[in-house]
Amino acid sequence: MKKNKIHILLADDDNDDCRLFQEALNDLPVETELITVPNGEQLMELLSKKRKRLPDVLFLDLNMPRKNGFSSLGEIKRNTDLDQLPVIIFSTATEEEKVKQVYRDAAHYYIRKPATFSELKNVILKVLTLIRDKNMPLPTKENFELTAD
Repeated sequence: MKKNKIHILLADDDNDDCRLFQEALNDLPVETELITVPNGEQLMELLSKKRKRLPDVLFLDLNMPRKNGFSSLGEIKRNTDLDQLPVIIFSTATEEEKVKQVYRDAAHYYIRKPATFSELKNVILKVLTLIRDKNMPLPTKENFELTAD
């Protein structure tokens, strides 16, 4: 991959998942910078600050305290300063209705948190490759869920 650093924002309240995400990034052949926030309120506070640029991608958990991922996604997509931010739903939620809801709310992709570290690395690398190649159009329903394979 190119040497350009990819700026990643991860909104997830599970410390173990955040640690594994960082470890997976460290094992990938791409230079990244990761910022994490534990809830939707802190996410929106961070995104609302005036700064030079948004992160290159947001990995967003749905089940967080204070403000969940559904509310955060809606707020992002209704804000003209934020609506172009690629949002990857990164969740353990398996209910098909939740997947359909975030698709309708214009998330870019949906990833069910993988069961193995190898799968985690593979699926993150897929997303980072799309980001690097600037190939993040909104997918069709058939291509909405990304997997490690």
